[in-house]
Amino acid sequence: MKKLIFALLFLAAFGLNAQNTPPPKNWFNLDPVKDSVNGVSTEKAYEYLQGRQSKKVLVAVIDSGIDIEHEDLRDVIWTNEDEIPGNGIDDDNNGYIDDVHGWNFIGGKDGRNVDKETLEITREYKRLKAKYEDVSESDVKKADKDEYEYWKKIQESFEQSYNEATTQAMMMENIQAQLVRYNKLFEAYLLDDEVTSEDISKISSTDEVILRGKQMLTQIYNMTDPSLSLDTLIYYIQLDMEQVNEEAKYSYNLDLNNREIVGDDPNRLDDIGYGNNDVIGHGTDNFHGTHVAGIIAATRGNGIGIDGVANNVQIMAIRAVPSGDERDKDVANAIRYAVDNGAQVVNMSFGKGYSPHTQYVYDAIEYAESKGVLLIHAAGNSAEDTDVANNFPNDKFGRKKDWPNWVEVGASSWGSEGNYVGVFSNYGKKSVDVFAPGVAIYSLAPGNEYQDAQGTSMASPVTAGVAAMVLSYFPDLKAEQVKDILMKSVRGVEVKVNQPGTGEEVKFSSLSVSGGIINAYEAIKMAESMSLKSKK
Repeated sequence: MKKLIFALLFLAAFGLNAQNTPPPKNWFNLDPVKDSVNGVSTEKAYEYLQGRQSKKVLVAVIDSGIDIEHEDLRDVIWTNEDEIPGNGIDDDNNGYIDDVHGWNFIGGKDGRNVDKETLEITREYKRLKAKYEDVSESDVKKADKDEYEYWKKIQESFEQSYNEATTQAMMMENIQAQLVRYNKLFEAYLLDDEVTSEDISKISSTDEVILRGKQMLTQIYNMTDPSLSLDTLIYYIQLDMEQVNEEAKYSYNLDLNNREIVGDDPNRLDDIGYGNNDVIGHGTDNFHGTHVAGIIAATRGNGIGIDGVANNVQIMAIRAVPSGDERDKDVANAIRYAVDNGAQVVNMSFGKGYSPHTQYVYDAIEYAESKGVLLIHAAGNSAEDTDVANNFPNDKFGRKKDWPNWVEVGASSWGSEGNYVGVFSNYGKKSVDVFAPGVAIYSLAPGNEYQDAQGTSMASPVTAGVAAMVLSYFPDLKAEQVKDILMKSVRGVEVKVNQPGTGEEVKFSSLSVSGGIINAYEAIKMAESMSLKSKK
């Protein structure tokens, strides 16, 4: 369920993170000293590497689909040379027919694609409700006690979230209607076609309706951004309302079954070949995956759009993330597909609070470890401490230590006016490894467009891009060495910040294992030193 519904909406819409001046469009690639923003020093790293040879690195992006035809991305899309396009034959015998640029695990053989999906808690509620709804605790078999307790937690959480979503949708509709009404009223009262918070504050009247409208608008402006006109405020609340309505309509819909599009059994975990090869995800929203891929690999130096972090990479497009919660089966098989087809780095900008087939995902993570593949994962946007709260997948299951090939990433901001962390970002002294830029990140959008977005979903590909850069110039390094480099080369930030979600003032270094922000320049220098030592 969305928190701080108004405040986060406007911060996200403008990418300001409570700061008044937006950063440079390419701030995530810039240098803290030279450019006075908390970027990862990408350009400084390339200045240091000038004249050196690099090796192409394959990065898999498991996401919502990627516009592989985008002008700033099409030159870096991976092509499976062992597959003959369009012949309907699995030429390379990997179990996937015509997987030329990757695979779509949430598509059907008839060409349709899954767009909207329920949340995992909805699917778990539906599954367990059929078994336990009319069963009292005293009648539960001993072997089912743990599952029954799990059901009770699921039931309480689902019903609370569903009721909140429904109530919130009604509340937003009422607020929107009131705003539209008062906007028309004050336009007429002030003889102005654009009403601002300053206009509202100057109103002096004894009319009861005018005073009631002033009071309401003042309260809303106090919760949002007083620099916005009332027209703009209404527009963004409309967007927010649409999202809330979507939650009520899709996320908690017990009757929704879009998996029939795929045509598989989602609980049969060991099958492959389901899905289709439409990695773009035609007919669905592929903004997220396109934006993520652009951060990693948008063609550098071509004079258009943006420069991605990595300059000698290819992107393997893997579609497994709908609008809603991804399924464990698809996540695990997407990881295995990436590994089996040569990816050296896998970016995973997704997550959820429940994971019924956790072990299958962990088996895939361990498989990636055995093959030396580095996995980069977004820590999540719930402003929670994931040392306590769940954000799946993660690397904590049944282990005393982290997987050496797993990097969990929180979102940092550009640092103006003391803001160093995204207000939405999850954090964790034990569970989040590093932070990276994730606020107001300008990258690719479908149809040769460009757009700002924010989230740990953006911080993860920044980190994946730096990892790919390191491997490109120092290909002898192993996945665990690259993780070690990323962790030890961070730029330490010894400042106090407001802890996401609580507002408590804490040290930035207390929010992650490494205590700092990814730094490409320092990572390259450390990689060079480590590579030289290994050759002696």
